[in-house]
Amino acid sequence: MDSSYKPYVVVVVIQALYAGMQIISKVALNVGLKSYILVFYRQAIATIFLAPISLFLEWKTAPPLTFMAFFKMCMLSLFGITLSWNVNTLALQYTSATLSAAAVSTTPVFTFFLAVLFRMEKLNGRTIPGIIKIFGILICLGGAITIAFYNGPPYLRLLMHNHLLNIHSEEGNQGQNIASSSTTWVKGVFLMLVSYLFWSFWLLFQGKILEAFPSRLLLTTFQSFLSAIQCFLIAIALERNPNEWKLGWNVKLLSVAYSVSLQLIINCFRYL
Repeated sequence: MDSSYKPYVVVVVIQALYAGMQIISKVALNVGLKSYILVFYRQAIATIFLAPISLFLEWKTAPPLTFMAFFKMCMLSLFGITLSWNVNTLALQYTSATLSAAAVSTTPVFTFFLAVLFRMEKLNGRTIPGIIKIFGILICLGGAITIAFYNGPPYLRLLMHNHLLNIHSEEGNQGQNIASSSTTWVKGVFLMLVSYLFWSFWLLFQGKILEAFPSRLLLTTFQSFLSAIQCFLIAIALERNPNEWKLGWNVKLLSVAYSVSLQLIINCFRYL
């Protein structure tokens, strides 16, 4: 395969895997897994796997970690990972996996707006590139809005709202009923967009931190570790019942394992 096509293939593969993660996570939420506990397990287990790999590959060549660089990592982890994933998973509980997978198309839009706001990017509507950018933004927003507010015929609603999962437990029925209210659905859409706004913030300022700390894999591990601590504080503040933290050999464990695997795959692609 021509190397020029590889980035596009990687993006398509990652998006497909991401869609799968949203579907499995939705099932896990429907059977009673708390959203903030799911996010904590993702970050904690990913850190456990990433730490030895990053230390082995980059510890000796890593530059000194200054206080300012560490502070930026903390803030970037808070907004781009902890808040982004917690809000996104909560929104997924209110809406559907289809919406979450489609709404991710707003990320380039938010990233571009933030880049213009922070003067990292310029927009000139009188030039061909500027017109293309505006046209692309409108397409992304139009698609996301259509998916968010158009339910479609009954059979399509069943697919989009994830009612074909055949979950019969009491917690599962409660999880499915969360998204039944139109008010709740709109709330979920809003939270979903907020989560991708946080994620765009993370994408935009990753480059700034890499300038001060250019060890990519080690930076990812630090952020994952910091986010795991932040997510634990959120989860333990909201849920003190030990039984709610148990996964078992079921879809809850599968959701965590799939999410961690996806994070590791993405980080491997970034490193290579």
